[in-house]
Amino acid sequence: MSHEFHFLDDVATADLAFDAVGDSLQELFQGATCALIEVLADPITVGSTWRQTIERTDEDPAELLFDWLSDLVYWKDAAGIVFSKAPVTLIHRSDGYWSLEGLLYGEAVDGSTQMLRADVKGVTKHLYRLLQSEGQWTVRVVLDV
Repeated sequence: MSHEFHFLDDVATADLAFDAVGDSLQELFQGATCALIEVLADPITVGSTWRQTIERTDEDPAELLFDWLSDLVYWKDAAGIVFSKAPVTLIHRSDGYWSLEGLLYGEAVDGSTQMLRADVKGVTKHLYRLLQSEGQWTVRVVLDV
């Protein structure tokens, strides 16, 4: 298993929630990224004419993931973009910090060609947790919609 995610109907009444799971922290980040992209629009219906590189560093992988997911919401709003994919590279450096490089691919929102879903306003700290147990990483994310 590389990564997976599933949406949670019983966690947040007015918001959207999901759990993502990965065999590594890298796979967890990718799974959580895919979940957020799926919430915004069906990625199969979105082109890749727009690109943005994002680089972040943090000592705490939970904070790094939170900030990365928040970056996707920011670019959705700032540039009027939905995403087709967003590959993420995560490196644990010798100084104890984690470095993330992500590349966002997408295009401007177009309801006539894209299957748009939810308009996410933000990633919340409500019930947010990132854990490692028995060789698997999990995160719970609640999105404000």
